[in-house]
This record gives sequence, C-alpha cells and structure tokens, in this order.
Amino acid sequence: MDMKEKIEQLVDYIMKNCLWQFHSRAWDRKDQNAGVLTKATQILCGEAVELETPTDRCFWVDAVCLAEAYKSRYPWLAAMSKEEIKQIMQGLHERMDYLTITGSLNLELTDQHY
Repeated sequence: MDMKEKIEQLVDYIMKNCLWQFHSRAWDRKDQNAGVLTKATQILCGEAVELETPTDRCFWVDAVCLAEAYKSRYPWLAAMSKEEIKQIMQGLHERMDYLTITGSLNLELTDQHY
C-alpha cells in the first residue's frame, strides 16, 4: 500500500467519525485541522504535547481519540518510523485542508456575515 492509499484511509476515518471537521468558518476549520492533527502526530510519535491553553487541551482530547483509533485500526502505523509518521500526517493535514476548506463548495465558510 502506498502513501496516498494510507492517507486516504486516515481521511476516511476522520470523515466518518470526527465531528471536529465541521466548523462553520474556514478559519475555524484551519485552526482545528492544525491543532488536532499536529497534536495527534506528536502523540503517535511519542513526543511531548503542549497543553497550556484551553484550546490546546480541547485539540489534545480530539487528538488522543484520533491517535488511539488510528493505532487500533491501522497496524501499518506501528511499523513506520517517526519521520514516516510525520510525513503521512503532513499529507493527511494537507488533504483535510483541501477537503474541508479550499476544495469545499460550502459558501458559509467564506460568508462575511456568518
């Protein structure tokens, strides 16, 4: 299985199971994607996660759930190095930004009055 197929498996899980992807404004989605996926990457790589602000802690909770689901559903993650995990999670982040922000046809995301 190549990197693209692995990323699509990870995307599929988020699209079917994670409510955090549905913020109503583009900037909220951008912050949420970055916060949750960065912290999930740190968790999957065994790195320290910053928990200083309430926002950090909110992203961390979703990231813990996501990392646990990924570990239990995708055994190929355990065989990857930290650098490979970071690469796949960066690809996931780019794909999620495209699907939920830049490629989205939802006009509410850019409505100035919303």
